[in-house]
Amino acid sequence: MKLNYGRVICVGFAFFLITAFWQAYDKTIPLILTYRFNMKQTLSGLIMAFDNVLAVFLLPLFGALSDKTSSKLGKRKVYILIGTILAVISFIFLPIIGNVWVFASVLLVTLLSMATFRSPAVALMPDVTCKPLRSKGNAVINLVGTVGGLIVLGVGLVINVGENTMNNLMPYYIAVCGVILLGLVVFMLTVKENKWAQQMREDTQKYFPENDEPQKMETSKKLSKPEVKSLLLILASVALWYMGYNAITSKYSLYADKVLQQSYDLTLLIAQGAAIISYLPVGIIATKIGRKKTILAGVIMLALAFLLAIFISADSNPVIMCVLFALAGIGWATINVNSFPMVVELAKDSDVGKYTGWYYTASMSAQVLTPILSGAIMDLAGNMLPLFPYACVCVSLAFITMLFVKHGDSKPIKSNSVLKNFDIDN
Repeated sequence: MKLNYGRVICVGFAFFLITAFWQAYDKTIPLILTYRFNMKQTLSGLIMAFDNVLAVFLLPLFGALSDKTSSKLGKRKVYILIGTILAVISFIFLPIIGNVWVFASVLLVTLLSMATFRSPAVALMPDVTCKPLRSKGNAVINLVGTVGGLIVLGVGLVINVGENTMNNLMPYYIAVCGVILLGLVVFMLTVKENKWAQQMREDTQKYFPENDEPQKMETSKKLSKPEVKSLLLILASVALWYMGYNAITSKYSLYADKVLQQSYDLTLLIAQGAAIISYLPVGIIATKIGRKKTILAGVIMLALAFLLAIFISADSNPVIMCVLFALAGIGWATINVNSFPMVVELAKDSDVGKYTGWYYTASMSAQVLTPILSGAIMDLAGNMLPLFPYACVCVSLAFITMLFVKHGDSKPIKSNSVLKNFDIDN
């Protein structure tokens, strides 16, 4: 059985433009707040966390709204088109605004615009992909999204952004908005949402009758009690491993300076590179052994990397930390590729956007909470040594919650499936 890679790559351009935006946002907004408006780090940090706070409430809302939307473009594309255009229009003005209150207002409009289409964009992949293929599909859209982020990183290398360029950020913003709009054009011209969604339903009925529940989808959106329990356990797992992973990514540069007494900038790049290389292989593995087993293996890798990192000191060989971060990157990719498909596996066709919103509620809530909680623990200890133990505990708890999940997995696909020559045309 083969995934329609061409189709999913086209769908992935929605993720491409989202990742491109956030790469530019995370790079420039803290610099503007610090150097242009002379904000202290506490206030700057609160503003930078505001997008996660908005996401907790708005992503489920717009995911559910898109479920109920019907248009010639489709129920997801209309949100992606309007949201992206509004975001670009407001984002392009940020480099030239000198008043902090006007800046904050325009920034809020930008964040609201981005929030309108993130859930619809991610929900589009399961809309057009049969359930057993969604781990592979999620791997592909993550790769396409990563390309968007890497292109914007390249733009930053060509157009230097720093303290000395605060008064001339417009060339960078124009280039980034150009990348985003180009991704939008490719997406709008290539994705045939309504046609592909109908084909997915037909393919499911023909090749995966065990996953086709037309009567249940029409008559009821309610899950059984065991399914609800599994959904809550999956969302709890998502929150816990995001708490562990995000604690490291948000505090590691400071930890490296204070505890390890040297720069480990390369380690985060190695983790990201290892994750990128792992996306497709772990998606394929999940189709062979199932998503739950694959995720549990990834959780073990992530927890082990954080556990061993506890014993790294200023005297340790830097190569050891690089190896551990590569292991963490592989573990994170293994988890990330398969967890979202487990959530939407429980959704009916009419609920995919809502379930996508719930997934992001869990992950975003964790990213709001964990910098505060981990910071408080380190403040109580009087040093940063609890960082890796905290992350290890969070990820280990996620292993326990995931262990009790009974629903949302995919049945392993046999290599001699009737779909071994599955159509890959758009």
